[in-house]
Amino acid sequence: MATVAVAALLGACSGSPSAIPEGDPSPVSPTSAASSRTPPALSSTTPPPRQVWTSFLRQPVDGQHVVTRQRSYLVTRASDQAGTTTVTARSDGRTVVRHVPAPGFVAQSPVVIDDRWALIQEIRSDGPNREIRAYRYNLGTGSRTDLSKTSLPPITEPEIGAYGGTFAYSTTDSRRRSCLVIAALDSLQARTVMCVDDPAYLADPVVSADAVTFSQITAPQTARRCKRLFTAPLTGGPAHAVPAVRNCIQWSGATLHGATIWSEVSSADPDQYQSQAHLREAADASPRSLGTIATDTIVPCGTWIYWQIRTVREGVERFQLGRWHAGSSRPEAIYSAPPDTALSAPTCQDGTLIVEVAHLGTNPTYTEALQLQ
Repeated sequence: MATVAVAALLGACSGSPSAIPEGDPSPVSPTSAASSRTPPALSSTTPPPRQVWTSFLRQPVDGQHVVTRQRSYLVTRASDQAGTTTVTARSDGRTVVRHVPAPGFVAQSPVVIDDRWALIQEIRSDGPNREIRAYRYNLGTGSRTDLSKTSLPPITEPEIGAYGGTFAYSTTDSRRRSCLVIAALDSLQARTVMCVDDPAYLADPVVSADAVTFSQITAPQTARRCKRLFTAPLTGGPAHAVPAVRNCIQWSGATLHGATIWSEVSSADPDQYQSQAHLREAADASPRSLGTIATDTIVPCGTWIYWQIRTVREGVERFQLGRWHAGSSRPEAIYSAPPDTALSAPTCQDGTLIVEVAHLGTNPTYTEALQLQ
């Protein structure tokens, strides 16, 4: 029963596993095989006094799950198969948007949201007619616009990175090139950061306050498959490669104020749910090891970069959140989950870190959404 509950929690928070591109690991699952690799100890530095964990939503494990919490709105997703998404006003609990995916489609995280607009994406990944649809909702009226009917380049890979009202995604241009696009939610104005020729493609964008970091996958579905990370400033300018510790196995990362934290894991690794994390404090700095982290959980938020760690000792899973920011001599722990719990990957909204905790040792089981501010 615990395994089913954990899968429901992470599935609701991360979208459909079938939406992950071929050859890449599915979203982090605490039910994956145990790793014998142990991360280095995190310092026990006490967070700044103003930063405390606050619980803001408690639900059954098979109930509503938090997608994000904006300063004016709460976004939740149901545990139903389609992932019905609801946006409610925090002031009075009024439902502003209720998005039910079309038949055959499932909701895909994240929801990009600001004070006026919300972008909700759905995907049909089963069968020969793979399709991605995205809609922008007016939070004042509840009306929606199909983004395929605007001038915005179409979304052709399911992963979207967002920081406030700025988001990044992959599109395919008229020359069948895969291109990374940065767009503004309010104006729908966009610019192309980088393009690669088919069959290579760009994916996994992570947006911070000042940069976007993303993957380039070349020779997919072949023995020569190579995955490299690039980063580009949001203000404009070309993308630059993030030098790897081991070539072609970079997975995802985040760049903030010139520093980059990224993870590496081989597609041939039997445990792709665990990655080796590294830090460069500047583009020309030497890399520093941050140990083993959970794959695809690196999140920039405010002035910090966060990630999740999962360890298994004597068959018992334990979860922890770590973070680092410019000027820190070493990473620090900010949350250690109690026994019999599982964590969703952290997310960020308005400079606030959000995580959902599944309490699986209780009767009944329940989830609790926490924010750090």
